[in-house]
Amino acid sequence: MYAEERQQEILRRARAIGRVDVVTLAGEFSVTTETVRRDLTVLERAGVLRRVHGGAIPVERLGFEPALAARDEVMTAEKERIAKAAVGELPEDGSIIIDAGSTTGRLVQILPADRELTVIVNSPPLATVLATRANLSVIMLGGRVRGRTLATVDDWGLRPLARLNVDVAFMAANGCSVAHGLTTPDPAEAAIKRAMIDAANRSVLLADHTKFGDTYLARFASLSEIDVVITDSGVDPAVAAELAAAGPEVVRA
Repeated sequence: MYAEERQQEILRRARAIGRVDVVTLAGEFSVTTETVRRDLTVLERAGVLRRVHGGAIPVERLGFEPALAARDEVMTAEKERIAKAAVGELPEDGSIIIDAGSTTGRLVQILPADRELTVIVNSPPLATVLATRANLSVIMLGGRVRGRTLATVDDWGLRPLARLNVDVAFMAANGCSVAHGLTTPDPAEAAIKRAMIDAANRSVLLADHTKFGDTYLARFASLSEIDVVITDSGVDPAVAAELAAAGPEVVRA
């Protein structure tokens, strides 16, 4: 097993049971405890685990929200495949919303140059990338910029969304489950996400498989309000079936 595969399995176990133990992991993976500690350090630097005495705890269990830069370094291959699959959901022309996030940011990078689109974003970094594209008309939502996610929130972003009618919204979420829907840690960001979905004729969730089963403070949509969920091939088939039964089409990239 490669180090990255082992680290992803450690993260999966931590999220499933709430905690991982160094000695137990070393025995199960047939590696030294020092190797496991290095793995935990990598995952902590990525912002997805928090080291504790003898092991580690997933950050969502502690109420922390990883910064965008940390999330951008995790599950990179999966996020790129999800973004490529999302291109198939773009209209030939018209308008789209791209929510702030690390996976939606991958979609921004690969938007095709042969389509005339109006793109609404709530992320200054994404707006900067898009503004140089001659085939795109870019609308940047105003408001307060959250330092952790670099997303604009509050009334100056909500009011314009209430007056828009957009073809497709490409959404991000911190957590997703059948029971609790799409969730995020910050209520102000949840309100913007809710308004984005309300403004769109169709909504597409871009989420890697680690997001499913997690629940955060603020709910902004139920699965029945999402038309398509695009995830990666690492999602458990039983989880994918549960998601599809709740309403959306599920695409495994």
